[in-house]
Amino acid sequence: MNIFEAMEQYGHEELVFWYDHTTGLKAIVAIHDTTLGPALGGLRMWPYDSEDDAITDVLRLSRGMTYKNAAMGLDLGGGKSVIWADSRHDKSEAMLRSFGRLIQSLGGRYITAEDVGVNADDMAVIARETEFVGGLKETSGDPSPATAVGVLEGMKAAMKMAFGSDDFHGRTVAIQGLGHVGSLLGEMLKEAGAQLIVTDIHPEEGKQVAERLGAKWVEPQEIYGVEADIFAPCALGAIINDGTIPQFKCKVIAGSANNQLKEPRHGLELMRRGIVYVPDYVINGGGVVNVADEFHRDGYNKERAYARVRAIGKQVGEILTRSQKENIPTQEAADQVAEHRIRELGQINSTYIPE
Repeated sequence: MNIFEAMEQYGHEELVFWYDHTTGLKAIVAIHDTTLGPALGGLRMWPYDSEDDAITDVLRLSRGMTYKNAAMGLDLGGGKSVIWADSRHDKSEAMLRSFGRLIQSLGGRYITAEDVGVNADDMAVIARETEFVGGLKETSGDPSPATAVGVLEGMKAAMKMAFGSDDFHGRTVAIQGLGHVGSLLGEMLKEAGAQLIVTDIHPEEGKQVAERLGAKWVEPQEIYGVEADIFAPCALGAIINDGTIPQFKCKVIAGSANNQLKEPRHGLELMRRGIVYVPDYVINGGGVVNVADEFHRDGYNKERAYARVRAIGKQVGEILTRSQKENIPTQEAADQVAEHRIRELGQINSTYIPE
């Protein structure tokens, strides 16, 4: 991989590599854009197949955070970090504290929080070495519940567009991924009256969740072709691609996974097939909205934070309407909203204020 070409392609400001031979930490921090403020984005711990895979993931995820934070109306830029390790076997206090020192060394240009493979307890360990951490238990906590609420509200908006109603009774939802967000979303959908079909790459734990939800279990590769009204990707990205699109038998795709489209042209193909796709960085913005409330001048307020999370449904509705009126893929409509805010606020002239 030509790293500078990749940074130019995605529009990144900074890519930082960190290796600690004592703990075995291999970490990458990508700061995509700080026009709106310091870059905020979670930490993902994942056993990537290669170094190039880790770099590609952190570049794509951090760019997505810029657009997500802008679309959510936050005064924050976009960034992301990854630790190349297996969270089930490799994670240690020393490794997390070493990562914290990396974050502190960036002087506030990047603020980290939870993502795949880490939790609020891990954030507390990282916070022993840096002040630039969000999602601590004593503040906003685990962002997963807020993310799930935002996905549910966005899903309702998509249902109104596709079916003319947001009533889940009589509807079937296929959930790919039963981690923190996917399992919580499943509980909310069950309570709302939906029938569930689920899968996960960890079958032992996944089948237990399926049983608790009263859901039908299918093997991971079968989930794309099941008969369902809504497909909810809640695992990793690039799952909407040339191989999966012909299998879809749904009318709506709405889930919490990041970077669901492998390529932008896949969004256009979904539009051609009459499938309502909800742009991932909009519908899954609840977690970052919740974390961002920590940086409000009077501190974190859960009621205020969740009011903004529930407004994601309205934002999704506006983007879907824009897509329909302009006859453009939904991700293009979402990009226009985010890019307009970055461009407009980026043009504000600084005014000197004496100390």
